[in-house]
Amino acid sequence: MNTEKDFSPLTPNIVRALNDKLYEKRKVAALEIEKLVREFVAQNNSAQIRHVIQILATEFALSQHPHSRKGGLIGLAACSIALGKDSGLYLKELIDPVLTCFNDSDSRLRYYACEALYNIVKVARGAVLPHFNVLFDGLSKLAADPDPNVKSGSELLDRLLKDIVTESNKFDLVAFVPLLRERIYSNNQYARQFIISWIHVLESVPDINLLDYLPEFLDGLFQILGDSSKEIRRMCEVVLGEFLKEIKKNPSSVKFAEMANILVIHCQVSDESKSTNDLIQLTSMTWMREFIQLAGRVVLPYSSGILTAVLPCLSYDDRKKSTKEAASACNHSLMKLVTPEDDEDDEESQTKTSPPSDETPKKEGDLNDSLNESQESVGISNISFFTPASSDRSVVNLDLDGIVQVLDRHLHDSSTGMMTRIAVLKWLYHLYIKTPRKMFKHTDSLFPMLLKTLSDESDEVILKDLEVLAEIASSPAGQTDTSGSCDNSDSKTELHIPGGVQDGQPMVAGSKMTDISPSTPSMNSYFYKFMINLLKRFSLERKLLEMRGAFIIRQLCLLLHAENIFHSMADILLKEEDLKFASTMVQTLNTILLTSAELFQLRNQLKDLHTQESCALFCCLYRSWCHNPVATVSLCFLTQNYRHAYDLIQKFGDLEVTVDFLMEVDKLVQLIESPIFTYLRLQLLDVEHNPYLIKALYGLLMLLPQSQAFQLLSHRLSCVPNPELMRTVDHPKAPVKDKRLAQPHIDYSELLQHFDRVQSKHLEVRHQRAGRSEHPDRKLML
Repeated sequence: MNTEKDFSPLTPNIVRALNDKLYEKRKVAALEIEKLVREFVAQNNSAQIRHVIQILATEFALSQHPHSRKGGLIGLAACSIALGKDSGLYLKELIDPVLTCFNDSDSRLRYYACEALYNIVKVARGAVLPHFNVLFDGLSKLAADPDPNVKSGSELLDRLLKDIVTESNKFDLVAFVPLLRERIYSNNQYARQFIISWIHVLESVPDINLLDYLPEFLDGLFQILGDSSKEIRRMCEVVLGEFLKEIKKNPSSVKFAEMANILVIHCQVSDESKSTNDLIQLTSMTWMREFIQLAGRVVLPYSSGILTAVLPCLSYDDRKKSTKEAASACNHSLMKLVTPEDDEDDEESQTKTSPPSDETPKKEGDLNDSLNESQESVGISNISFFTPASSDRSVVNLDLDGIVQVLDRHLHDSSTGMMTRIAVLKWLYHLYIKTPRKMFKHTDSLFPMLLKTLSDESDEVILKDLEVLAEIASSPAGQTDTSGSCDNSDSKTELHIPGGVQDGQPMVAGSKMTDISPSTPSMNSYFYKFMINLLKRFSLERKLLEMRGAFIIRQLCLLLHAENIFHSMADILLKEEDLKFASTMVQTLNTILLTSAELFQLRNQLKDLHTQESCALFCCLYRSWCHNPVATVSLCFLTQNYRHAYDLIQKFGDLEVTVDFLMEVDKLVQLIESPIFTYLRLQLLDVEHNPYLIKALYGLLMLLPQSQAFQLLSHRLSCVPNPELMRTVDHPKAPVKDKRLAQPHIDYSELLQHFDRVQSKHLEVRHQRAGRSEHPDRKLML
């Protein structure tokens, strides 16, 4: 430094001492500067004071020589001490050169700068608050300083500044928050610790309402919660816990909507740093649970994003039990927010809402920018980010389209867990109950996947799926929907149902139905489409029919009317061109009809055929049951049409009797011994009134080889009493009972002709198959 330069009012001795390499000499110079400045204060000579500060700043603190910079720092601190309470008038000139030295490469000099600023702040106290941002910015850098002495000095200064802020009621939070939002994304552990400590201090000050600005830095807090340091994670958990307590105490002042997307993002985790991600997910899910319960319908516009985050968590195992329970609570609470009001058109709902006040909704551009920055910083590529469906806070609209999209995506995802699939189906069912009009707009897109879900390996999933399909098929809202088709667009997978009206049934063109089935007046237009597609799926997936067919049909009979199910399937199977499938399907339906407890009422309805409706149902079933001769006979037994059963058995001699055929007869014999046919066995006592029943049973006996079933039926028939012994003397011999006389509107001769036509078709198809077979002699024929 040029010692000949004029540094007045500093004396040459002071200048030399400030430039000395020894700390003691610089300290003596600082005492002289303090005495000099005190004199200027006494004289109220502010010009000279500013001149001294300027010389110390430019010629010393900002000098190229390290010893000069050290001298300038101690000199500035001495000026502040001399100024006392008046130092607030000169703070910018005092602080700026000191903060510049925070970036010095010499760690000793950074330490002296920290020491100097400590003395300046200690004297000025509350007067430094207008300069808080620059002080905070400088301290945040020193918090990550590699030198332990510098870090220790910065901690002392930090504590002093926190004391000042805590004592004061003039802290400018509005000016500070943008800096906090910027610095909170630091990846340095010490900087993060510094930030967290300041948030904790500010949150504890009664006069500072940091909760109002929480949306600005909440995302950064969740980023810090994933830090590798256990201590930093603990500090962050404490801070987040305090904020959550405050939110619960004052929910009316919380900006739930501005923070909803932040939680949605952090409720979803990547595979990296699994343990820390688990903590982030659990914490954000806990917050989400509280938000939904406290904010209510305010979060509905974000429901699709919430579901994206929540649904996968429902399939977690016990290792993440807490997260699973929080997610379950979120899911349940969110579902309860959907009401029938959400089925109204947006225009209707707005007319019911009072005009908005003068409030202007806060723009979310800054929030979204910070969230996008957050996503880039953590490198998560699979996060779903959702924007609210409506920016008008006065009208909260359900994001139904977004919800359906999320639910449909989870159904299509083969990796979706069982509990998640169940939750998805519960949601769909709930939406069809609460918002049927809007949901039916999505039915055509959802229907194929709902049908595919019937092949799920879980019975519980299938049950929920059937509930959804049953609601679609029976909802009154479906009556007005005639625009779309529920059918799979792949024409190769369709059941071919010829067009035209046959047997009083609806016209069907290809796979699209032009009207509802007249046999299902309580169902809507989707019911018949559902039955068509269900049989189509059974036709394509024979394993599904074999393993789950009976289970599915029985559950449908509980959810929808059994008569509707059997009547519609019989209508469709009557026109089925795959005769082998038709026969198998009839056999399945017949077994369900005769054995399932769910079909008790339907069996009773068919048992006596007293009404026109029961006779119509019998005729409808009979025509399709003709695809399977043994099933047709069993239907006649069920309806007590014994003479017609005998007539059918007489025709069995003209049929191709195979091993499978005889196995079906064997099963029928077993059924005759079951509780279902108790009334039939008791009717064997009335020999004179039921001759055709006995003849029909003898016909079955003659069809059977001498197997176990033969022995069983033979033993039963041997118990039939002698009619002479059963005749009473009080009553003359009654004429033979013919049930057909009780139903003059049933043309049994026409039914027999229909049976012959159907069996001729089956015989023709079997002969064609046998002709195509390479070794037809392998098929066992009897």
